Amino acid sequence: MNRHLLVICGLLGAVAVNPVTAQNFPAKAVSMVIPFPAGGAVDIVCRTVAQRLAEIWKQPVTALNRPGAGGNIGVESVVRSPADGYTVLCASTALSINPALTQKLPYDVMRDLVPVSQLVVTPNVLVVHPSVPAKTVRELTALAKSKPDRLTGGSAGSGTSAHLSLELYKSMADVKIVHIPYKGSAPSLIGVVGGETDIAFLPTSVVNPHVAAGRLRALAVTTAKRSKTLPDVPTMDEAGTKGYEAAAWSALLAPAGTPAAVVNTLYAGITESFKSPSVQSTFEKIGGEPIASNPAEFARYLEAEIAKWRKVVAAAGIKPE
Repeated sequence: MNRHLLVICGLLGAVAVNPVTAQNFPAKAVSMVIPFPAGGAVDIVCRTVAQRLAEIWKQPVTALNRPGAGGNIGVESVVRSPADGYTVLCASTALSINPALTQKLPYDVMRDLVPVSQLVVTPNVLVVHPSVPAKTVRELTALAKSKPDRLTGGSAGSGTSAHLSLELYKSMADVKIVHIPYKGSAPSLIGVVGGETDIAFLPTSVVNPHVAAGRLRALAVTTAKRSKTLPDVPTMDEAGTKGYEAAAWSALLAPAGTPAAVVNTLYAGITESFKSPSVQSTFEKIGGEPIASNPAEFARYLEAEIAKWRKVVAAAGIKPE
């Protein structure tokens, strides 16, 4: 039996142990821990969902930012919280990346957390400076193969979603591109717009104005489906890098042992909140696509993501810290 099925079986057993708690949930305030600073895309998604859940449940849902250590401080605080649904985690792609980047995490994602639902998926966009002659991903791959280690790729920093999007492309296309880490998406954007770097993987919300103005050329989006904000830009898979997918996502999880009925109530709240036009509008503004996958679906996805990024980190020779 694989790990995500074990998680689900454990949930089914837990509901019989604590039926009263499950039936009354939520009977008091819920804390939603965001393991990153305020203002980012994940923070916006989580606060939007928290506000709508409070309206649905008629109970306070407080978004708490607990940043630090690449998100690990906030995650650990939830892992150590009571498994009653009143403290939940609003996580990002980093949750699936950090196990490959950190030698001794103080938690095991699939053992110590219960997946509730994936919330929103946001594509990165593979963009090139106009001076780069490639007009398609196939042309970029051919160019990189003809000039090994001559092209440069900027990112928001080592180990970020943008960096690993680049490394996944390099691995799958079998090309050599020099990684240039910056301290955040904004400096990385400035680098590629200014021609300091040749290519970058950046969020749609960041690159769209520059693509429209001709300062950058968009070659592909990194998600499995095209972006509604860039409908004419193909996916990496469509553009020739078959099987490529590197989405930036946000998701809700609870401490392991949380009763199944509580998890189901949390999930039902998510699906209800996504019906709100204001919630949908907020997601669209950041280029995000609502997902609301059920706990079993998200468990399978999360397990696959962890395995994928372990392979990418190993192939890139990135040493765990």
